[in-house]
Amino acid sequence: MMESTPNLPRVVSRDEWLAARVELLAREKELTRLRDRLSADRRRLPMVKVEKEYVFEGPEGKATLLDLFGGRSQLIVGHFMFDPDWEDGCPSCSAGADEMSPGHIQHVARRDTTFLYVSRAPIHKIEAYKARKGWTFSWYSSYGSDFNYDFDVTLDERVKPIVYNFRTKAEYERMGETWPDEPPSLERPGRSAFLRVGDDVFHTYSVYARGLESIGGSYYMLDETALGRQEEWEEPKGRSGAVRTATPDFAS
Repeated sequence: MMESTPNLPRVVSRDEWLAARVELLAREKELTRLRDRLSADRRRLPMVKVEKEYVFEGPEGKATLLDLFGGRSQLIVGHFMFDPDWEDGCPSCSAGADEMSPGHIQHVARRDTTFLYVSRAPIHKIEAYKARKGWTFSWYSSYGSDFNYDFDVTLDERVKPIVYNFRTKAEYERMGETWPDEPPSLERPGRSAFLRVGDDVFHTYSVYARGLESIGGSYYMLDETALGRQEEWEEPKGRSGAVRTATPDFAS
């Protein structure tokens, strides 16, 4: 690798490295403070009461959105891409799900918050795929409901105007981004947070696209290394001997 990737960090003395590291630390602390302010603003967002009665199916039968809370005050739903016609779940979503360890979910639960996945595939496909992957987290089917469409993770112009990551299809095209042509519907990943007040459920937050990498951790671990994520978009160029695309499936 050292011979095939010449654009590695400069070799310097320990003192010079320390000076550069301290300078970077000041910027890291600035980012931490900015992230804290952003998180506070996120908590200040208004919320929307969920009026529609969604019905999900889990391994033990039917469940409402209120049931998914499991008696806790908060619910985080991972919108896992799994079209009803597919036999397997999305590879990128699967990579993220691999990082949802029992300990991770238990820690969140101790703070009065339930985390689980919801997909549009029927429950028997979900259960079969989950068993093959060896996962233990809760995973429900929204098959037959409007849930995926209403939270903009199943995009189908026959059902409602397409919006993803709070942008319309036309806005993406104006930005020069090619819209995938995958009729009749298109699955997309996302994550949504809900708050329970008594028996009332409120939608407080949703995040999509690269915002989803904030949980799990593999990318953020790699961001601390000299070779980084080893993907084609990163700077500086020419550092990794095996540059990958930005598809977050960790298949290579």
